[in-house]
Amino acid sequence: MDVTKLLTQVKNNEITIEQAEAELKKLPYEDLGFAKLDHHRKVRQGFEEVVFCQGKTTDHLVKIYQTLSGEGIDVLGTRAIREQYEAVKAVLPGTVWDEVSRVLKVETRKKEMMGQIVVCTGGTADIPVAEEAAQVAEFFGTRVTRLYDVGAAGIHRLLSNLSAFEGASCVIAVAGMEGALAGVVAGLVDVPVIAVPTSVGFGANFGGLSALLTMLNSCANGITTVNIDNGYGAAYVATQLNRLVCKSRCSGEKTVEEETNA
Repeated sequence: MDVTKLLTQVKNNEITIEQAEAELKKLPYEDLGFAKLDHHRKVRQGFEEVVFCQGKTTDHLVKIYQTLSGEGIDVLGTRAIREQYEAVKAVLPGTVWDEVSRVLKVETRKKEMMGQIVVCTGGTADIPVAEEAAQVAEFFGTRVTRLYDVGAAGIHRLLSNLSAFEGASCVIAVAGMEGALAGVVAGLVDVPVIAVPTSVGFGANFGGLSALLTMLNSCANGITTVNIDNGYGAAYVATQLNRLVCKSRCSGEKTVEEETNA
């Protein structure tokens, strides 16, 4: 694609801005040989490309971070280990790594935070997955309220914190063992619940399968379930929901509840 020609056509009113935007969405990726970086994903989807660090060689990961950061964008990676963090930080001093969530990020721009979601866990052992979800959502500009260790084994802990859900666009419920938390929360709130099963549990947990099946088979309404330990996937969907809610509020559109009470 000849970008100069495209911009000239816009300048001369030969095509509309909307037509030019549609063409820009087709711009090619950058081929590093071992990775094809999608610089224009945000144009198409509203989110920049996120790096899955696990399994990548250190050299490859460093080059990916250098290239993405060189485009003037903030860079987010998940499932990073300390060795990868130290290598990236050596070339990008502003790199930050969180040992609990394993999130690796380079941020240079101040974000405008919007809306609110809640991230809750059944137990303390679920926090690494929950923090991946919370920190990814915050990276994308979503305000996050954390509510940890409120599982079904002590339901009073959840019931005494129901005010935390007020004003939330959605809830991410993270739990291992039998995974009952998501169904309980869904029965108490009027917003979507994104269920995240974790691999926390004993033998019959089967690496998170028991929690996954519980969440998929919940009788509570309004639950959608992501893959085992997939905090990132939950955060992505939660941010999309949050943005839609914020957009609706800013445009003055009435909610279903407001329409009903009108």
